[in-house]
Formats: sequence, C-alpha cells, structure tokens
Amino acid sequence: MKLSTRIAIAVGVTVPLMVLASGLLLTRLISRDIHAGQDARLRDRAAVVLPVARELLRVDRAGRPAQQQSRERKLFSAALDVGVRVVSGTDGWVAAEGGPQPADSVPLPAAAGRNPVTVSADGRSWRALSLPVTGGQAGDTLWVFSPASQADAGVKAVRRRVLLVALIAAPVSALVGLGIAERATLPLRRLRRRAGGLDPGVSAARLDHRLSRVTEVDELAGTLQTLLARYDEQAARTGEALETARSFSAAASHELRTPLMSMQTNLEILAAHPDLDPAERAEVVSDLRGEHERLLGLLVTLRALAQGDLVEADSFTPVDLGRLVTASAADAARRHPAARVTAAVGPDPRTRGWEPGLRMVVDNLLTNALVHGRAPGAPGAVVEVALRARPGAAVLTVDDHGPGIPLSARERVFRRFERGGDSPGTGLGLTLVAQQVDLHGGTVRITDRPDGAPGTRFEVTLPLSDTPTVVLPVHRDWLTGSLPRIPSGSRGA
Repeated sequence: MKLSTRIAIAVGVTVPLMVLASGLLLTRLISRDIHAGQDARLRDRAAVVLPVARELLRVDRAGRPAQQQSRERKLFSAALDVGVRVVSGTDGWVAAEGGPQPADSVPLPAAAGRNPVTVSADGRSWRALSLPVTGGQAGDTLWVFSPASQADAGVKAVRRRVLLVALIAAPVSALVGLGIAERATLPLRRLRRRAGGLDPGVSAARLDHRLSRVTEVDELAGTLQTLLARYDEQAARTGEALETARSFSAAASHELRTPLMSMQTNLEILAAHPDLDPAERAEVVSDLRGEHERLLGLLVTLRALAQGDLVEADSFTPVDLGRLVTASAADAARRHPAARVTAAVGPDPRTRGWEPGLRMVVDNLLTNALVHGRAPGAPGAVVEVALRARPGAAVLTVDDHGPGIPLSARERVFRRFERGGDSPGTGLGLTLVAQQVDLHGGTVRITDRPDGAPGTRFEVTLPLSDTPTVVLPVHRDWLTGSLPRIPSGSRGA
C-alpha cells in the first residue's frame, strides 16, 4: 500500500473520530448550560410563587374557599410557563397544582435531597425544584416543574448534526488527505525514481539529489549517498584485492622461475652423477639450500606486500615504538652473532599504526644494514639504530659502516626486485619499508652518515598520533604497480 494511501486512510479515520469526540464534549457542555438555564428560571419562578403559595396554605387552613380560589388564580398567574404544586405538610395533601408536571402517582424525591432534580415518567421528564413554605405547618412544600423535553430535544438535535458532520468528514477528509499526502510524498517518489535508475555496474553512477527542504527525504538521500559511496569504496577495494592476487601470482611465477630452474638443474646433476666428488656435491647442495631459502623469503615478502596493500584502518592500534625497536634490535643481534647491533631509544614514543608493518620496517632496515653494511675486512657488520621523538613525529635512524649507496641509486633501491648482483635477498625488503612508511603517512630517505665516516643512514620519520581516525592512502599498488611510489621526502640527500 502506498504511503499516501496510508496517510489518507489515517486522516479519514482520525478526523471523524475527532469530530465525534468534539461533538460529545460539545453536547455535554450544551446540555449542562441548558439545564443551568432551566434551573435558574425555576428558581426565579419559585421566588415569585413562594409568597403566593404561603398565602394559599394560610387561607386553605382558615377555611375560606373564596379567598382560596383567588390565591390559586394568583398562584398560577405568577407561575407563567412552569408547573406548580403546593403540598401540605400535615397529611401530604395537595393544596393546589397546575401547569406542566408529572402525575400525582409519580413519586417525587425527598425535599431535602438534591435540588433541583430530574423526574421521569412515561417517557417524559421534568426538572423539579422543591422549596419549603416557611411560616406555616412544618413540611409544607412548594414544587416548581419545567419540562425537560425542550432541552433534550436541543441536545438530540446537536448530536444528530455532529453525527452528520462526522459522516461527511470521513470521505472528504480522506480525499483531502490523499491530495495532501500525494503532494507531500512527491520528493520521496522523485528520490525513488533517481535511486531506481542507478546502475551499480557503472562506476560513475551517483545519486543526484537536490535539497527538497523535507528533512526526512533529505536525510534519506544523504544516507543513500553514503551507502553508495561505501559500496563504491568496497567495490574498489575488492577490485584492488583481485588485482593484488593476480599480481601476487604473476610476480611469484616470474620470480620463482629462475630459482626453480636452477634447483632443477642441480637436482638433475645429483641424480645423473651419483658418484660426484664430495666437494662438488657439497657445493651443489649448498646452492640448493640457498635457492630454497631465497624462494621461501620471496614468498614471505610477496605475502607481506599483499597484506600491506590490503590492510584496513581497523587493524591500526596503539603501538609502543620504543619497545618495538628494542625487540627488533635484540632479535637481529641473535640472528647475526658476529655482528654488533646497538640500540639507542629515547623516551618511548607511541603512535597508532599496524604493528606487524612497523616491525617489518625495522627488521628489514636492520637486515639490509647487516647484509650490506659491513666494513671491508671487518668480521661482522656494525649497526647503530636510534629512535628519538620530536614534536609530532618519531625519527628512526639505522646507520651502517658499509660502502654506502650512490646518490643515483638511492631512489632505485626501493623499487621491486631491485638488488645487486651479489645480493642474497629478494629485492623486496626495501620495497616493503617504503610501502609501510607510506601506509603510516611517514617518509623514508637515504643519506650519508652524519659523522662523515663511510656508510649509509636510513632515516624514517613517522607521525605520532593517538587519534582513532586513520587515513590510509587512496591507492595502494606496491605489489600491483610497475614502479612503487616513494613517499615524499624519501630521496637521499
């Protein structure tokens, strides 16, 4: 059922009920006012008739018929349009009666009761007022009557008119309500037509809504626009997830082909030459182990890149950067016992971030420094990692004593699969660093050591924030893009 029809039915039912309720209240007020007017008229007539009734009883008890008839005529003349009954208190004898009133057989209420009262008999009713006739026998009573049928007829006429108005109001109010409802729901029908014309398959489809100045309709339009925006966002994220999966498969198949072919060649050598010289066999096995480690590292790194491209804002939690850097440095020292890793952590800065991603940043920078940052002739690498806070940001530096990175290569090292000819890595470690720094709104750059000694410094700046609102990059294509985007400020000095 249409909303306008529901409104019309509601109006068509409500208006007659309100008319009936108002009519009932009105008839009661009219009935009370009419009875109040009758009672006032009865009291006025009683005040005029009472002295005459007192004289009538006096001459009646004195036994003077001529005067009694004169007093009766005077009594009825003073009563005008009301009925009068004078009752003697000695034996309940009616001394005089006349005018409209109930029959003598109709019992009257006690004189001391409610006054005036309504007396009914044979389908008729009267308003009756009783007054004691003072100055005579105790119990003498004057009754004054006025027909209540006139008032009842007026009230009944009002009731009939109220019922007629209610019957007429039902269809008329329904039709008027339907017209008003049709007009009032016009903006809603327009919104429905616009929403029904949207094609989810078209990325440019948007709900075009002009303010209708109808609060509910404008709020509904805003809700629909928000819902469509979220739908588009989720559709885009789904597309990115599919593209990331495809890129993961393509990159894995491309990068795994060479080590797998190398492993196959080594396995064929072992199978074809069971009597191979032990030294040569050990070399082939060592090559197999190295290729296996490279394959495993490549898959793990590709998976980490895919996670970074797909991570959502609700994965960001408060992170203690000082504890994270200290733990990463300790783990790196255990993995490379010949190296020397020192960590200088200032007052623990905290930020809101994806803790696994931030840990990857520190781990990969330390691994890169431990692998490439060894001074010539030294038994192991010497790496200094430091974390300090400055207003609104945390600065992480990793220094090594290696040969350094030329200025021309400082941007290129962040590209996917970019590695030196003698590098045992996958060429994705620094790409992961750049991705995670970009994800957290920070910057990374490569500089010379500040003390002028040979080596390289990697400097990462991360904004410090405890606010629950996280703004992620709109496009994250570190795995899917041909060249990753290097965060602003990342180029070496």
